[in-house]
Amino acid sequence: MKIAIASGKGGTGKTTLSTNLADLCAERKDFPGIILADMDVEEPNSGLFIQREVQKEIIRNKMIPQWDKDLCSNCGVCDSICRFNSLLKLGKTILVMPELCHSCYACSELCPENALPMQMQKMGRQTIFNTDSFIFIESRLDVGQEQAVPLIAQSIEYIDSKYPKDFLVLLDSPPGSSCPVIEAAKNSDFVILVTEPTPFGLHDLKMAVNTMREIKKDFAVVINRFGIGNDAVIRYCSDEKIDIIAKLPDKREIAELYSKGKLVHRDVPEFGKELKKVAKYLKRLSDRRNNQ
Repeated sequence: MKIAIASGKGGTGKTTLSTNLADLCAERKDFPGIILADMDVEEPNSGLFIQREVQKEIIRNKMIPQWDKDLCSNCGVCDSICRFNSLLKLGKTILVMPELCHSCYACSELCPENALPMQMQKMGRQTIFNTDSFIFIESRLDVGQEQAVPLIAQSIEYIDSKYPKDFLVLLDSPPGSSCPVIEAAKNSDFVILVTEPTPFGLHDLKMAVNTMREIKKDFAVVINRFGIGNDAVIRYCSDEKIDIIAKLPDKREIAELYSKGKLVHRDVPEFGKELKKVAKYLKRLSDRRNNQ
């Protein structure tokens, strides 16, 4: 069962929830195995909170067209069909812009002269770690790469192909509500939206909710830093009939542990109590799916 942990904005506590929840679920043994996968490939930071040992590293590539001027007849087909404007015909030259290419193969397949063969270009790496209690996977884009979606897609495909279907997979997703988040969430079984009880938190939660409804994903909310701000998030969730699974407290002790790269749930009882609600919610969700 894949659970995407997302939010409408950065800094709401996705990584705090993801890392602590993976550790707690492994401790509870409600699932045959736990995988925590950091899909925030531009800025992965789950690994800061996990003691781990490298098991395997995989170089990830994407396919980019390479222009062969000796074969090209300058017909302009490639320039006219590229949806992403990654090819530009300048006189007798075809300019390829890899940063815009989505590796759709249209230009290469439809070129009548076969002048745009696809070649591999390194975009990042995927590292698999062993921890004491669960599997941790970190995907990281190379500096200068601009598209997160291909690496997220390849990382999730790897998880689907290599691990049993009855494992619980927690995807620490990118922030926001754009393409990387959609890629992480679209094939997930459920989405947890993390928010905070502030005007900014509510504003971006609404965008995240609209995104999940647009892609037809079931979701619920976890409120982090509960105790600051106001009750507008609670009223919004009530009006929209959105489940609030847990309310993680706002405590200085949590911030101090976080700043030291430590997990929180064992040392802060109030946090641990609320986190157990999330673990139990996921167990019930899994049981319902298995009984269908």
